[in-house]
Amino acid sequence: MFYSFIRVIVRIIVYIINGKPRFEHTERLPKGNYILVGPHRTWFDPIYYALAGSPKKFSFMAKIELFKNPILRWILNHANAFPVDRKNPGPSAIKTPVRLLKNSNLSLIMFPSGTRHSQDLKGGVAVIAKLSKVPIVPTVYQGPLTFKQLFSRQKITVSFGEPFSVDPKMKLNADGFKVIETKMQAGFDQLDHDIDPNFHYVDPKAKSKA
Repeated sequence: MFYSFIRVIVRIIVYIINGKPRFEHTERLPKGNYILVGPHRTWFDPIYYALAGSPKKFSFMAKIELFKNPILRWILNHANAFPVDRKNPGPSAIKTPVRLLKNSNLSLIMFPSGTRHSQDLKGGVAVIAKLSKVPIVPTVYQGPLTFKQLFSRQKITVSFGEPFSVDPKMKLNADGFKVIETKMQAGFDQLDHDIDPNFHYVDPKAKSKA
């Protein structure tokens, strides 16, 4: 109930601030649960991913530090977020999303890089997808990268790639992770090119230090 309510409020707010975003290839989204993966380019791209995937509802990984504030913790819990300790993830970082994907109507939004300022793909997506037996959907966001840029009404596009699954027989060793990472990266690259052949992501944090 809260998730549906807050999604409506957020949709109105972002439309007022930046206008109507463009959501491409929503027909590619599976009917059941799935893992939506994308490069983490700004703190608000998960909001746009969730709006683009509507009416499907999603769960989210959020850094454990955010749950220390009681008000923010209440909001995150009711928005289907669950805490993950990035320094010491522990078994729950895998068990919690697998349980949600298998036993609820919630799909998962996950950023393989872990943070907005890392381009290294991690193996967690492959493990969760294999254990939960749900497909992976590559996704990209192109648009403003800072809160200030949002008000420039620069066009925002979210595009969905073709879903793919992890072979149940695949060994999740270094070679197996490399196969999945390559598929995800190829999906990101193709989507970025299709939206804008000249697109090149520049981390605003790195740019500000230059």
